[in-house]
Amino acid sequence: MGAYLRTTKWKYSWRQLPGDFSGGLIAALIALPYGLAMASLMGLPPVLGLFTSILTAPITAVLGRNPVLIGGTSSVTVPFVALAVAAHGIGGAAKVSIVASVLMMVFCVLKMGRYVSSIPLPVVSGFSCGIGGMMVISQLKTIFGLRFPSDGWSSSMLGQLVDVMQHLGATRYEPLLIAGVVVLTAALITKYAPRIPAPLAGVVLAFFVSRLFSLHEKEVGLLPLDMPPFAGFSWTPGDVVSVIPSALALAFVSSVNILLTSRVVEHFRGRHRPMKRADADAELGAYGIANVLAGMFGAPMSVGIPARSLASVRCGATSRLSNVFHGLILYVFLRLGSDVVSRIPIAALAGITAWMGFCLLEWSTWRRLHRMRRTDALAFLTTAVAVLMVNAVAAVALGCSFYGVRWLYQRFRGAEPIPELQAAAESE
Repeated sequence: MGAYLRTTKWKYSWRQLPGDFSGGLIAALIALPYGLAMASLMGLPPVLGLFTSILTAPITAVLGRNPVLIGGTSSVTVPFVALAVAAHGIGGAAKVSIVASVLMMVFCVLKMGRYVSSIPLPVVSGFSCGIGGMMVISQLKTIFGLRFPSDGWSSSMLGQLVDVMQHLGATRYEPLLIAGVVVLTAALITKYAPRIPAPLAGVVLAFFVSRLFSLHEKEVGLLPLDMPPFAGFSWTPGDVVSVIPSALALAFVSSVNILLTSRVVEHFRGRHRPMKRADADAELGAYGIANVLAGMFGAPMSVGIPARSLASVRCGATSRLSNVFHGLILYVFLRLGSDVVSRIPIAALAGITAWMGFCLLEWSTWRRLHRMRRTDALAFLTTAVAVLMVNAVAAVALGCSFYGVRWLYQRFRGAEPIPELQAAAESE
């Protein structure tokens, strides 16, 4: 084959292979506990949270437009799928997921993805910052080893932060040490040896530290090996009323998540230009096709996962093979039941997620916040805070509302149009 592997769409250098493999490996490691937990939260068999990635990764890798965007089971789909499972079991999850996937393909055909792809950069930066904050806050209770309080954790991210601060007196040093080793190792390697996959090195070192000091912390655990069967369900006239509205909301939330996560990943890579109009639409189509397959097994829908995508990029991933490796390695873990993977401390994976969230906090934007236009600064701050307080869709809508108000004000005053809105209008 020579130095390059050529296909009809892209050229591949074998020098990219180590980075793509290590990126796929760390993404799979992060996916293990998260996918199992999300599926359980939805009321589904935990293994289905992993099969979402296994089934959809090859399709999104081939048909998707962002080569390093990695999808999987996400918390944004929990309310919709959990409601369907509570009403109709796994068959209900399959119905709502398949209908939502078809609607995503309809969004692709109607070319609706371009509207999300034209969201102003300060809103994307605010969304990235908010997601980073969520990633850090969501892992604090695991990093500090805090027990589940009798009244439960708050449902909001800011509420969880307050809960953690109130319970810091119960901090346990073992998980804090393990997560600290991961974060410190990843930070030092990123600064002094950027060619080494920092997240993977952090996990490996934390694993040996936990064994050396006999730190008996909660681990990933043994993985299920059974292939899930096809989900059985039947359609009734009542599904038009009960399924379609929920599926429409699920398709909309998933579409916004996928395209915004794609832009955040490109922003993280230093590529600040919006996606091409056709690329944004095609991305929705790719995930729609992939999620139909996942829905056939009753698996949750796949959407963009910032933690996995960014950790993969940090490990050197540059091509679609990183996504393929992510799904393939997960499948190998399930089939072989790797004893080593089952012994990885959960605190180590929490440390990786928190470190990636810290990297997403848009430090450069905060440093130049006082020099930004008032509209841009307000859009950035509002979006970042709203992600933590409300949800991603509402946060983006609030951030974009500042540009809408400014556009109306300038139109009323007869001033020049806003560049971002003018570009979106000209793209029609």
